[in-house]
Amino acid sequence: MFIINYFYVKSAGFELIAVLSITSKLKMESEMTSEWKKSGWRNKQRIQMPEYLDQAALNAVEFRLSSYPPLVFAGEARSLKAKLAAASRGEAFLLQGGDCAESFDEFNADMLRDTYKVMLQMAVVLTFGAKVPVVKIGRVAGQFAKPRSTPTETIDGVELPSYRGDIINELEFTPAARIPNPENMLRAYTQSAASLNLLRAFSQGGFADIHHVQEWNLGFANAAGSAQKYKDLAKRISDALDFMTAAGISSDSTDALRTVNFYTSHEALLLEYEEALCRVDSTTNLPIAGSGHMIWIGDRTRQPDGAHVEFCSGVQNPIGLKCGPTISEDDLLRLIDKLNPENDAGRLTLIARFGAGNVGDHLPRLIKAVQAEGRNVLWTCDAMHGNTIKSSTGYKTRPFESVLREVQEFFAVHKAEGTVPGGVHFEMTGKDVTECTGGFRAVTDEDLSSRYHTACDPRLNASQALELAFLVSELLESRHNAACKAL
Repeated sequence: MFIINYFYVKSAGFELIAVLSITSKLKMESEMTSEWKKSGWRNKQRIQMPEYLDQAALNAVEFRLSSYPPLVFAGEARSLKAKLAAASRGEAFLLQGGDCAESFDEFNADMLRDTYKVMLQMAVVLTFGAKVPVVKIGRVAGQFAKPRSTPTETIDGVELPSYRGDIINELEFTPAARIPNPENMLRAYTQSAASLNLLRAFSQGGFADIHHVQEWNLGFANAAGSAQKYKDLAKRISDALDFMTAAGISSDSTDALRTVNFYTSHEALLLEYEEALCRVDSTTNLPIAGSGHMIWIGDRTRQPDGAHVEFCSGVQNPIGLKCGPTISEDDLLRLIDKLNPENDAGRLTLIARFGAGNVGDHLPRLIKAVQAEGRNVLWTCDAMHGNTIKSSTGYKTRPFESVLREVQEFFAVHKAEGTVPGGVHFEMTGKDVTECTGGFRAVTDEDLSSRYHTACDPRLNASQALELAFLVSELLESRHNAACKAL
């Protein structure tokens, strides 16, 4: 039995006729589990997703993407799952960070390198505090779609559809720019592939060699208070490495000193894109999301019977679930049952995002519910999304002090409950932006306009990210020391 798909596409002023696809029924059946189909989400409630005007153009893009190589591979996803399982037991710590929303126009190698440098710096600092490996996951190579609080926005009396990320529409405030364009998915794929190529080169080609720990420091971070602390830490590491080299242990003989594992993640918001890149793992015959190593479900799209939960329930990748103040214990348990029915450690990461001052009202009840049912999850803290405010100058911002406070509250709750604070999740960049107020360099409301570059949400700059890493490291070190005393 064969299925024949014919698409007629009209795009960019010319007509494109594509395509004749012949796919055997056997292959179709191999792309699903016994009960789950990668297209099953289409029968569920759609939230925060665009309505494309040209269905033929959308079909053609989906077809083209379905023929492209996956961006990540099943073995990489399995490796990440094992590391996240270790983090859930306190044997590792998760650092997840990167851009709010990746941009087509601002994409370049220097930008990617600088963000990668900051992640390496933060990981070194956290490793010193936690005394365990740090799992590094970037919000990169796929973080193009954004949920929005309102479907439209109004400027100077003109109302247009909201900007939903470069994979969907454009930031420019014009009627044409705000029309969802399926061709953007192809551009997102290309940029993601280029990003992954460079990240793999950084990770495996010597750039991440721990002997370069001093060289990872960014020039503008030298003005920050944490810069000297980082230099002091890097000097201690360098002295230890000199000793190890003298003892015969070097980058040439020990691969772990020269390379790192760096994984990618994004919110799986645009399901047409996710479905098109879904593949079957040849070793397990199970479906894998080929768009990123880890995908997550946002707080706005976590309906247990919704489209996003349906899609994510069937792929074998590690899955993240944002948990905001409105989630109930019953809904959380339903979601855990749906997303991790086998109760596999490392499969599900619960990303708490309540806002400073609210963690104690919500996190304990969720932890207790999960513990009572014996569910294996990794708890992490997103200290960004619950702390967004509008500044006196009209800019959306996040006070650094609030971000820090939420992290502190997250650790305090886990200490009280006897559970593992397994990771942190930040929106950050390697650029010297002024989007979040506070920090050692004391960015003020009046400073925001000088280098405010984000298209959606405010990000920590490199100095603030490094400062926060030191503060989290102190919390981790305190936890480590307490555990040692208890032995």
